[in-house]
Amino acid sequence: MKICIGLSGGVDSSVAAWLLKQQGYDVFAMFMQNWHDADATLHGDCEWEEDRFVAEMVARKIGIPFYFVDLSKAYRQRVVDYMFDEYAKGRTPNPDVLCNREIKFDAFWEAARKLGADMVATGHYCRKEPVLDADGKPVTDAAGAPLYRILAGTDPNKDQSYFLCQLSQEQLSKALFPIGDLLKPEVRRIAHEADLPSADKKDSQGICFVGKVDLPTFLQQKLTSREGDVIEVYDAYYRDNAQYRFLHDTLSSLTADGSEARMITEYISEDKGSGQGRPNVYDPARLAALPDADWLRLSQPVPYDLTFETETYRSGKHHVKKTRYKENPYGKIIGRHEGAQFYTIGQRKGLNIGGHQDSLFVIATDVEANRIYVGEGHRHKGLSRNCLRVAPEELHWIRPDRAMQPGEIRRYRVRIRYRQPLQDATLVMRDNGLFILFDAPQRGITAGQFAVWYDGDEMLGSGVI
Repeated sequence: MKICIGLSGGVDSSVAAWLLKQQGYDVFAMFMQNWHDADATLHGDCEWEEDRFVAEMVARKIGIPFYFVDLSKAYRQRVVDYMFDEYAKGRTPNPDVLCNREIKFDAFWEAARKLGADMVATGHYCRKEPVLDADGKPVTDAAGAPLYRILAGTDPNKDQSYFLCQLSQEQLSKALFPIGDLLKPEVRRIAHEADLPSADKKDSQGICFVGKVDLPTFLQQKLTSREGDVIEVYDAYYRDNAQYRFLHDTLSSLTADGSEARMITEYISEDKGSGQGRPNVYDPARLAALPDADWLRLSQPVPYDLTFETETYRSGKHHVKKTRYKENPYGKIIGRHEGAQFYTIGQRKGLNIGGHQDSLFVIATDVEANRIYVGEGHRHKGLSRNCLRVAPEELHWIRPDRAMQPGEIRRYRVRIRYRQPLQDATLVMRDNGLFILFDAPQRGITAGQFAVWYDGDEMLGSGVI
């Protein structure tokens, strides 16, 4: 069997290549260039030339052929242009997920196949296994092709299965993940023992194949800057908002014991961790009885339609006439920004607004009106949501044999961003989409991101929020 390893110059793909060679496979390496330094304003260089140099040294050390392929055109069209388009709509895409679906296991695979490859391998921390029935026999699809499943990487600190959540069974059938069973320290140890040139190379950061960027600066290449208002939303807004009252009353009506549903997360960040607090326990019968229209509304965020009236007043001893905003009990205009499309839900940095005891967080953006709404403190009501929806056309089942049908209700564990601890949730399939109802309120649910659900270690499916 001939295997093409995607060699990036990093330690993970280097060890993956070394292991395949040790296992006796016919291996060759291919380095893909997906970005050009001149195409973006970066924090430093993309350094792809250095990465290619290291990758070539690794291939020489292992004793495998080395090839180079330029996939920058496909990457721009299928990843970067999509990313710009999503941000322009006020959504937050995940380019790394798209890179795997559209480039590494599609365009890259096609280039490898032309060089005679039967499979492609990468340095992802995840595992792939055939699906077996109760008798240990392979399970196949309707066409007789064997089915595969993706499992989380053995190293809980490095699990990268989330980034592969959009792979199809056809793509999985050609994929290998040689280091999925290893811990990161073990990978480093193997690299040192094999004297690989990448043994001490730091892990890459930033956007896949673009590198570490100042995102607003990067997006300003195509998205026009336009000043707008930053509006702080006060707690009183939620007391009088019809959608927030609907969310509170409906969620509370679904709890198993009739208790008031919790709607504010204790979550702070992946780095700091958090206590989940009291989980909401929902009654399956009540969930099943909830109409589709109510599920749709339950998944929608609180809208922000604050208006600010002006008044004139005289100031100073010369009584100069000036204009100011009247006080609004629901919020206040507290600053200016350079474009709502440059901000995302849950964002704290980049607001540059002082005068608050706690940090300000973005709780909503309105691209059409060019407004961003913020709230003070991580317990602000606008940061938390309990339910999200994945539209039918955005649903992707890695295991099509386990796809949910309308009316089904299942319990899975879900994450809505990479490195987020898995969250307990109830998944409800309806004709108008898949609804994910979390036991604990979630912070920063963001349109455009991917929700991914797991059964134990197995990743079953994903969808765009």
